[in-house]
Amino acid sequence: MCGTRAVLGVIGLPFLGHTYCAVDHQGAYADGHRLRASHTDQLTDAIVAVGDFAVGDGATSRNRLRFAVARRLAASVQRVRIHGSIALDLAWLAEGRIDAAVTLSNKPWDTTAGVVIAREAGVRMVDLHGAEHSLESAVTVGAGDRLLADLLGLLAEAARDADSAEGHASAESEETG
Repeated sequence: MCGTRAVLGVIGLPFLGHTYCAVDHQGAYADGHRLRASHTDQLTDAIVAVGDFAVGDGATSRNRLRFAVARRLAASVQRVRIHGSIALDLAWLAEGRIDAAVTLSNKPWDTTAGVVIAREAGVRMVDLHGAEHSLESAVTVGAGDRLLADLLGLLAEAARDADSAEGHASAESEETG
């Protein structure tokens, strides 16, 4: 770590027989081969991986943004994928198997290695507002430069949708309560 910026990352995927690694400013590799991110530049052509949904107490509230993002993505991109592992999503983003990745609940132990690997493969790694991703980021968004602005715009629209839905749900609760 250099402050809150990760500078080294290793992801082992033994069930797939692959190891991904990167060091800041030295490139990203999978099994000794240099990684290069996708060059997809249109959302309509993009395969986007998203994090999984919240479960348990408070899941309805915590999932409003997730549902809004999934709804917006499904209407705008080529494919939406949920692999269940942000580490896998970021490794595949670095490798160009997918074009973008979004996860809405971060834990540094889930994201740190993948952020370095994806960044070193040419992916822009940011938070929900477009600031450079760090250990303090609550959200992880990754895509190539050409795709990122449109993806962040879509996420902002989804956040407005979720806020609107939350306000509507609160009003309904007050009416019935």
